[in-house]
Amino acid sequence: MELAAYLPVWGRLTRAQQEALAGNAVRRSVKKGEIIRNGADCTGLLLVLEGQLRAYILSPEGREMTIYRLFERDVCLFSASCMLRSIQFDVIVEAEKDSELAVIPADVYKRILEESAPLSNYTNEMMASRFSDVMWLIEQILWKSFDKRLAAFLLEEAAIEGTNTLQTTHETLGKHLGNPREVVTRMLRYFQSEGLVRLSRGRVEIVDEAGLRRLAE
Repeated sequence: MELAAYLPVWGRLTRAQQEALAGNAVRRSVKKGEIIRNGADCTGLLLVLEGQLRAYILSPEGREMTIYRLFERDVCLFSASCMLRSIQFDVIVEAEKDSELAVIPADVYKRILEESAPLSNYTNEMMASRFSDVMWLIEQILWKSFDKRLAAFLLEEAAIEGTNTLQTTHETLGKHLGNPREVVTRMLRYFQSEGLVRLSRGRVEIVDEAGLRRLAE
């Protein structure tokens, strides 16, 4: 499998290391809503060839919260966290859209990781970046009110999808933001009363993008 386009450090690996990674990588097709990695399972390193994934955590009460999302050419390191000494992550990875993945077995990646300083540095950089994402999320939860977080998320979704008409439910928004559906519904109705959005079944349409942006900021 051709991996050079997905691993920036590829050119700094030896030919044998490249062949080991490419020769053991498996292409996997997943459907929207399919769980790819559950809790502390060691699925292997995931490379997103096409599509979109969502990584989230689950509270003891069963409430979900998205911690980051993965798009084409992104790498999911937490799915192979078992290869990192003393680090385990109970992160669930789900396909948000039909996706094509390359899966590198954790034992193969770990063996080359121990041989290659460039790959080790790259992996550490990826891990630091993901921790930064999580810390940013914690700051948002601690210091930003829910109306600002919801406004920012709607704007982010519109940018991702390329449209201000979002095909989503209140329950789905709640899962992303870690809030009950009822809380999301109340806030969306407030947004609608202020002329920021228009609501219909399974759809949220942004009608005042500038107003939402002012609220989010």
